[in-house]
Amino acid sequence: MGRFIVIDGLDGSGKHTQLTRLADHLRAQGKKVRTIDFPHYNTPGCVLVEEYLNGKFGDKPEDTGAYAASLFYAMDRFYSYATDWKKDYLNPDTYLLADRYTTANAVHQTTKLDKSEWDSYLNWLFDTEFDKIALPRPDDVIYLEVPPALSRELVRKRSVSDNRAMDIHEKDAGFFEKSYEAALYTADYCGWTKIACHTEKDGSLAMRQVDEITADILRALDL
Repeated sequence: MGRFIVIDGLDGSGKHTQLTRLADHLRAQGKKVRTIDFPHYNTPGCVLVEEYLNGKFGDKPEDTGAYAASLFYAMDRFYSYATDWKKDYLNPDTYLLADRYTTANAVHQTTKLDKSEWDSYLNWLFDTEFDKIALPRPDDVIYLEVPPALSRELVRKRSVSDNRAMDIHEKDAGFFEKSYEAALYTADYCGWTKIACHTEKDGSLAMRQVDEITADILRALDL
C-alpha cells in the first residue's frame, strides 16, 4: 500500500534533493512513485500565487493577509489535485511524494499573525483544506530544519547561480526569522518529524552531508 509523504522546510533546505533521493530509494525497491511540488507554477490554478510572490499585491509578504494568501495556495493545490495527481493519490499502490503542501501555509502564513492567533489559524487552515475543500491529508510530514541565517544565504547563492530574481518571501530577512520560529512551533503542534540539516563548526553554520540527511529521513519513515 502506498503513502502520501510531504517534505517541507525553509527555502534552501534541500527539499527537492531529498524528495528525489527518497523517490529513487522507493523505485529501487520496486515501488510505484509519483512526485509533485508546490506551487504548481505556470498553471491556471497558480495565477494568484504567482501574482502574490511577484509583488502584485504589495512588496512585503504581510501586505497580503494570512487567510487571503492561504486561499491562493489552497486553490493551486485543489486545481492540480483535481486535474493531475488525484488518480495517483487514489491508487493504493502509489507512493505520493510532495515538495511542500498545506504545510507551507502552516509555516509561512502563520508568521503574519500574533502568536495568540496561531492555533486558531492552524485549525482553520487544516479544516479548510482537508475537510471543506477535501484535499488529501498526508500520512507523513518531514520538516527539514535549517536556521534562517543559513537558509537565507543558500537562497541568495541559488538566486545568483540561477540568475533568478528573489520573490517577496526570499527578499525579506525578517520573514526567514519569523518562518523558522513558526515552523518549529507548527511542527510540534502537528506532530511532524523534524530533521536537523545543519551543523556548527568553529562558530559557523553549514549544511550536513546529503547522505546523512537522507539516512535520517529513511529511518524516520521506516523505509
